[in-house]
Amino acid sequence: MAKPRFSFPVRGNLIDNRFLKPADMQGGASGEWISRCPGDFADEVGKFQYSYAAIDLAVGSARKAFPSWRKLAFAARAEAVRRFQSVLHRREEELAEVVAREIGRPLWDAATEVAGAASLLEVSLAEGLAAVADYEIPGISEGTLGACHYRPHGVMVVLGTYSHPLQAPIGHLIPALLAGNTVVLKPSEKAPMVGQLLAELAQEAALPPGVFNVLQGEKEVGRRLCVHEGVDGILFTGSYEVGARIKQDTLQQHWKLLVLEMGGKNSTIIWEDAELEHALRETLLATFISAGQRCNSTSRILVHEALLERFVERFHARSKAFSIGHPLDNPFMGPMIEQGAVDRYMKFVGIANREGCDIVMRGKSLELPVLGNYVTPSICVVRSPSVEASRKSVFQQTEFLGPSAVILPVKTLEEAVAQANVTQFGLTTSVFTRSRTVFDRARDELQAGIVNWNRSTIEASPRLPFGGLKKSGNHFPSGIVASRYCTYPVASLERPEPKNESGECPGLNWEAGS
Repeated sequence: MAKPRFSFPVRGNLIDNRFLKPADMQGGASGEWISRCPGDFADEVGKFQYSYAAIDLAVGSARKAFPSWRKLAFAARAEAVRRFQSVLHRREEELAEVVAREIGRPLWDAATEVAGAASLLEVSLAEGLAAVADYEIPGISEGTLGACHYRPHGVMVVLGTYSHPLQAPIGHLIPALLAGNTVVLKPSEKAPMVGQLLAELAQEAALPPGVFNVLQGEKEVGRRLCVHEGVDGILFTGSYEVGARIKQDTLQQHWKLLVLEMGGKNSTIIWEDAELEHALRETLLATFISAGQRCNSTSRILVHEALLERFVERFHARSKAFSIGHPLDNPFMGPMIEQGAVDRYMKFVGIANREGCDIVMRGKSLELPVLGNYVTPSICVVRSPSVEASRKSVFQQTEFLGPSAVILPVKTLEEAVAQANVTQFGLTTSVFTRSRTVFDRARDELQAGIVNWNRSTIEASPRLPFGGLKKSGNHFPSGIVASRYCTYPVASLERPEPKNESGECPGLNWEAGS
């Protein structure tokens, strides 16, 4: 088994561009936990502490830094972010290894996470503020100029997720910083060292004090951050259940911006004219990469009945052939994030069986020479599906992150679209067909924020919006348009030369009242 190349001391919270350990602060630490590699329980990444008292300090630091940061010219803010970008590129290998160790992604997969974060950063710098460019309308009315200027909100809280511990926070925080906001990041408690490295990037890049702060902690730290009176907006990526709680907790703070990127129960349609080998490879990758622990992983595969048996046979054969192992050994699939996730995965494998699915490959715990959260994939087939049965199915309606696929035969495109739309989520859908007409018909009816053609559900571009409908989001997509939720528009009617205009209002004798 490969050994880690890098190790890092735990440094605490980044506040005002200084690392502060909770144990050294007034009141001491509120609690602590150990981050362990889910692929090797003996591999301790670090012992982390959190402090509730640090929340006021971090928000206060961001609040204090906001007026001067927002007044900087965009070029100056962009230069600071480019320094951050330069440090990120220099430390790519360290970042990839920490992602692999903390969340269990194979090293090659973790490297794609780092590359995706770097790509998001570059697009934000190059194109990200185009969607919120100030504009003017000369002569919008007689003698009057119309203008629109975009302003930052203030202090933004970014809540990280373990499924994309680097890419998801950067997708929020970089557009927020470029737009002139200041940020407090709470990394996922399942990936605290990834969060610390983001803090180190900011410190090495010499971002102005208070502009970017990092608070380590568990769920209660996140809740207290969300309801803090000094916070203007919350940028969240995670499950629907947590997103719903954030909305409930901030219900009385109606002015607070909530950007909720939530889960998915993503479907892929394999039409009768699909290039089968291509569709198989793309769908298998999207189902089992990262052990199925991505919000845009494929979990429901809708196959035209003419291809069903061939697809199931080949999908099963290839699913038995890929390697599973320690993330630093570069297998295809690593472990699940924690024992609770394994238990939930096994629970839903059992639910599929009780609901009458044909179990083609039964997921189970996998014992390897090293102790970790390893499982095998699961595949099941619903032989006689109906839209109504899918609507009532616990297995097909519930998001649970894991290497699991359910395959359903469909006869018509209308049935395929109805099956794709039947879930409570609407993040991403893929359609595999050689026909542009079939794709266009499907895209027009599919209820998802992303609809791909001959590309899998995990494929996305930072130069396009990324977000979903229904339980997948609240209509604030990230990606190229993230700057829209990081700013608000200020409209102006401007008359350089004041002029009294009489006779406009019947009954008003202006001269008589002077």
